[in-house]
Amino acid sequence: MRIGKPAGVAALVLGLTVTGIGVGGLVLTRHSSPAARPAALTGTVPATVPATLPVTLPAPAGRIVAASPSVARPVAAPVSLDIPAIAVSTTLIRLGLTATGALQVPASTSVAGWYTGSSRPGAIGPAVIAGHIDSYTGPGVFYRLDELRPGDRVYIGRTDGTLAVFRVTSVRTYAKAGFPTQAVYGPAPDAELRLITCGGVFDASRGSYLSNVVVYAVATS
Repeated sequence: MRIGKPAGVAALVLGLTVTGIGVGGLVLTRHSSPAARPAALTGTVPATVPATLPVTLPAPAGRIVAASPSVARPVAAPVSLDIPAIAVSTTLIRLGLTATGALQVPASTSVAGWYTGSSRPGAIGPAVIAGHIDSYTGPGVFYRLDELRPGDRVYIGRTDGTLAVFRVTSVRTYAKAGFPTQAVYGPAPDAELRLITCGGVFDASRGSYLSNVVVYAVATS
């Protein structure tokens, strides 16, 4: 764990908006320094969050065209995620959309979720997996996501017992106001992966971070 990441961290918020088949930005939180922690968040709070949170973002500026499914063979749904470089080993839950168009969020910070509106890992197109950074009681599953580097491997287990292996190609941090919706959620010619969480500076007045961390990866086989 790098210097500047405190052991105790604050509340989390995760929101994602979809218009039609378009997907907007993601909102998650993690404190970058102890000084940023609001005094009201120093008590003991369960490390779980509601199934949905009333947080939405503006719809994407342009329509996203869904990637074509793989025609070579069917791909089983993902059930687990392992990232040895940052000591992540978690089951994967399924994330859909709420009635208001927001992405459902994991009820626990200890697991990540696969957005079922994206490709299955190993199929053509981007598979999107989101995870919390922290809770009132400590780090979440993607607390160290920004430490990944090109070449690191990501392993995703599937319901049929097969394993999808991805190689990290880049790690980017984007201001939420300039989130590249098309680049992250739009069509891709190969089997690719997007891991998303928050990053950048924590804004105590808004209770969220100002940026998102996106890890891009491609299938190795």
